[in-house]
Amino acid sequence: MTALDEHRRRNADPQARKAIQDVIAAEGVEYIYYQVISLGGRVLAKVVPAKHLARNLERGVQMHRAAIVDFTTTREGELLGGGTQAPEYTAMPDLDTFAVLPWDRTVARFLCRLYEPEHRPGIGGSVFACDPRGTFIRAHEEFEAATGLELRTGCEPEMTWTGPGLDVKVRPDASPAYQMDLLERMRPIYQSLITYASDMGLDMIEGDYEDPGQLELNWMYDRADRTADRLMTYRTICRQVGREHGVQPSFMPKPTTGAMGNGCHHNLSLWDGDENILAEAGRTELHLTDRGRHALGGLLRHAAGSMAVMGSTVNSYKRYWDAGQFAPTQIDWGMDDKTCTVRLSANGRLEYKLPDASVNPYLSHTLLLASIRDGLDDGVDPDGGGFDALPLTLGDAVTAFASAKPMRDALPAALADTYIAMKSDEWARFCGAVTDWEFEMYLEATP
Repeated sequence: MTALDEHRRRNADPQARKAIQDVIAAEGVEYIYYQVISLGGRVLAKVVPAKHLARNLERGVQMHRAAIVDFTTTREGELLGGGTQAPEYTAMPDLDTFAVLPWDRTVARFLCRLYEPEHRPGIGGSVFACDPRGTFIRAHEEFEAATGLELRTGCEPEMTWTGPGLDVKVRPDASPAYQMDLLERMRPIYQSLITYASDMGLDMIEGDYEDPGQLELNWMYDRADRTADRLMTYRTICRQVGREHGVQPSFMPKPTTGAMGNGCHHNLSLWDGDENILAEAGRTELHLTDRGRHALGGLLRHAAGSMAVMGSTVNSYKRYWDAGQFAPTQIDWGMDDKTCTVRLSANGRLEYKLPDASVNPYLSHTLLLASIRDGLDDGVDPDGGGFDALPLTLGDAVTAFASAKPMRDALPAALADTYIAMKSDEWARFCGAVTDWEFEMYLEATP
């Protein structure tokens, strides 16, 4: 039985199918998006009339495989992802991701996993190696089988909103963080976000105003695979709310010089059943167990090699150059220290601060699993030092990732190679572009 056959078997579950059909009938759903996540973290989709549900649960939908790299064409004119003659991949919906869109209940969605089409000799029906979502789901299953532990995470997605009524004047010596008046300006936006997110299964818990136009809303932590799916859902909701209110949500990691960057800190814990192994029962002070320290050591050991994923754009690295912006500039950890790479906070939780708002959560979580596994297996001491320095440009980060064998090996070889090619081209394009900074510095400068 191929991996595709196994997915079909799961999709044939009569109770799960009936539950979906009942919702479609009750809500009047007419259309369904079959969604795929690209390596660049974009949500791709095909829309199909809901009357074809049974057919799509069996056959999925087909997409050109270059879609997985957002149809990126290199500076040399090469279409990444296999070229124009490459076969399609098969996107199969996961039944437990079905959700009705609350802003238009005639439309629903599935998130999909990807497979090689059946007609390909020798590999037909196998997993599509460049599928970031499927890669992480499999990595988490393998991690649980090997360690007996479950990774639970919560993300802190910061975003910048611009548009009518959102401009603020800020004192040069103070921050607007937590000011209720500014949160009130965002009230129509955060109300729509929380309402839609709650309706799509996110347990929204709190939010605040942090910098000019910057809003952070959080939902309850859960299994890491659910957290990754919910982050992608939240981004889709933000785009919709922006359209409805005539404002622009931005996932740009560093929208303006001197402003706070948009991070997406990953808060993580490791669970053995009902026990978080990072914390000791009965202890209330900030403290890590021995296994927790080893997991932390793995995170620090592989931080530099992970940066091409955690900071995935040219703009990501502007976030680390402004002093005093709560973004880490070196590999370290601390107890309740918000400037560190990893912060130990209450309740046996590690806050990993490298990822930014543009991160692909499936890739970031896959590398977190590999880092933690290495730390546990090797008994890495987080205070032992000797960790590589953080790369401070995308070019340096890609070089570090390419030579970081444990991080590359955490991903299928085809995915790692494609990601390196895609990000190397992005860096090359930036290096060849004339920026506004250069124009201002040199246009009228006298040699």
